[in-house]
Amino acid sequence: TKYKYDRESDVLLITLSREKPDYAEQSQNIITHYSKSGKPIEIEILDASQEAVDIIKAILPKKGVAA
Repeated sequence: TKYKYDRESDVLLITLSREKPDYAEQSQNIITHYSKSGKPIEIEILDASQEAVDIIKAILPKKGVAA
């Protein structure tokens, strides 16, 4: 797995495989690229700096709530 962040465009690219992408699907700010067999091979996170904050907020327990 390789990670590449482009600060200028605020895009995080996560490469899961060396296979060539055949098609992609977008759900909000996340684009998943798939191989011909349907295997996810690349994930692009648009507006990555904000998405990272949102992901961390969703994962961490709320203040005052025991985990």
